[in-house]
Amino acid sequence: MSAVSEADRALIARIERRDADALAELYDRYSARLMGLAQRIVGDTGEAEEVLQELFLWVWRSASSFDAARGSVIAWLLVATRSRSIDRVRARRPAARAGLRKVETIPDAPGPQDVEADSADKQWERLCRSAISELPEDQRRTLELAYFEGLTHQEISEQTGTPLGTVKTRVRLGLMKLRDRVRPYLGRESHGA
Repeated sequence: MSAVSEADRALIARIERRDADALAELYDRYSARLMGLAQRIVGDTGEAEEVLQELFLWVWRSASSFDAARGSVIAWLLVATRSRSIDRVRARRPAARAGLRKVETIPDAPGPQDVEADSADKQWERLCRSAISELPEDQRRTLELAYFEGLTHQEISEQTGTPLGTVKTRVRLGLMKLRDRVRPYLGRESHGA
């Protein structure tokens, strides 16, 4: 286990004991990265700030829900940020959305202040973008709709006129190919997860 993982777990334990300084330290450590993810999904800085505020309120109230056996603290935070961001996007539907974004058009997230970590994050992001771009068009587009636009499998099926079973298969195959492509890097803490 890396020193960062141990420090993160210690912060969560302190937050469980209602140590506000630990929450502030966790915020300082990861807010830029989480804000970048939320902003990419919701497409609006103000809304992304609200997502971040909700997230850290949830961390304060639910720190005990963190399970180290299921992954790192940053992975837990990223999943929670993604879920809240997608909930925001879904809540504003069916309001007209200006066209769907492709992964290539999503801006880079602001990285941490640490130059070495920032470089590792950018390298990890390049690897992920490259892996996504190598997918067959139908799998790539289906994953973009699911993960960047927050559409359910049923909504993707309806929007694209593709049978639901085909949508599910494309998502599954695409995720399997992505996992295989990034598997050699998953054991490393260098990408921040």
